[in-house]
Amino acid sequence: MTQAPATTRRTDRRHDREIIALALPAFGALVAEPLFVMVDSAVIGHLGTSQLAGLGVAAGLLTTAVSVFVFLAYATTAAVARRVGAGDLPAAIRQGMDGIWLALLLGAAVVVAVLPTAPWLVEAFGASTTAAPPATTYLRISALGIPAMLVVLAATGVLRGLQDTRTPLYVAIGGFSANAALNVGLVYGAGLGIAGSAWGTVIAQCGMAAVYLAVVIRGARRHGASLRPDAAGIRACAQAGVPLLVRTLSLRAVLLIATAIAARLGDAEVAAHQIVLTLWSLLAFALDAIAIAGQAIIGRYLGAGDADGARDACRRMVQWGIASGVVLGVLVALARPLFIPLFTSDPAVQSPLMTTLLVVALTQPVSGIVFILDGVLMGAGDGPYLAGAMVVTLALFVPAALAVPAFGGGLVALWWAMAVMMTVRMLTLWLRTRSGRWIVTGASR
Repeated sequence: MTQAPATTRRTDRRHDREIIALALPAFGALVAEPLFVMVDSAVIGHLGTSQLAGLGVAAGLLTTAVSVFVFLAYATTAAVARRVGAGDLPAAIRQGMDGIWLALLLGAAVVVAVLPTAPWLVEAFGASTTAAPPATTYLRISALGIPAMLVVLAATGVLRGLQDTRTPLYVAIGGFSANAALNVGLVYGAGLGIAGSAWGTVIAQCGMAAVYLAVVIRGARRHGASLRPDAAGIRACAQAGVPLLVRTLSLRAVLLIATAIAARLGDAEVAAHQIVLTLWSLLAFALDAIAIAGQAIIGRYLGAGDADGARDACRRMVQWGIASGVVLGVLVALARPLFIPLFTSDPAVQSPLMTTLLVVALTQPVSGIVFILDGVLMGAGDGPYLAGAMVVTLALFVPAALAVPAFGGGLVALWWAMAVMMTVRMLTLWLRTRSGRWIVTGASR
């Protein structure tokens, strides 16, 4: 009677070591990414308000453009991890190279589209007449770095699939440091202004991409994997990425709709909403780090044909997600009076913040389950289900969000609608994992 619990404890400890080893470096890399924009903001902020406003518009456009292609990391992680589990490292690296070639092709297409349309995009994004020129300058120059940014996404997926999250952490730290030094040197030392900041970011991103390519190429040569583009492989990567693209666009639509609704509620409410959304995104980094570990671990187990191992890993990671959500929720609830004054001193903004952040705190355990199960299903290559589930969630969220201003609700009501959205996501993901249909073993799904 005591053997089964002892075996379960040993299994849990093994999974815990794997999760910690992958999740902690992944968290560091995730946190380093938004620091690029923060450094640019800190440096450009001293040039003037119009330059800072222009950066805000251009950075928003760039972030949206790059985040749309985050499937390059997710799909590559799952595909590479499966082949690692199957014991075929040459095929794993070959799969990763297909993802990198796809990233280069997509990046080139985005550059061709953005360069001539930059002024129109800036205007469509609502830039003022004074902010539009610096925004256009920054966008056009930074767009040249988009292929490198997408290569970084794909190569990060390759290394995650190879169960390596430390290298992406080191590269992210190096890229952040280089970006900071280049920004200061080019903006003030060379006197290039906002253009210097954009060039600094492009150079840093290209440097990161070069380091990743060197690591992947070295691995390819070691294992005899081809580096040449393979049309069939690139097409397969694109097909695997389409469902994840639909999922990402649906999620982005939820966030954009929520912001649009908040803007209708008044200046104080939209200001508070932006603060809540920023904190919500920061909390997501912690949960997403465990989800990234889940993508790599689940893909490896399924590739090895170990369905029971995949189930056990899923169960343990859900426990991690719930526990992390509870801890984060308690911290947010207790620390609200301490950190709210750091963001704003306006009582009209502080008042809705206090209650809205309590809603966010209460829903963190739900968010923990959502992020983990999302990662599990991505690791299993279950993209079509994730796409369909997110479209259904979006369809249910839209009327709930529109009802907030229609019935005189405020920011708290809007974030309860967000809580409902996360609950719907949790239910759809839980039903899928409970069914077991996501468990498809083998080197490919």
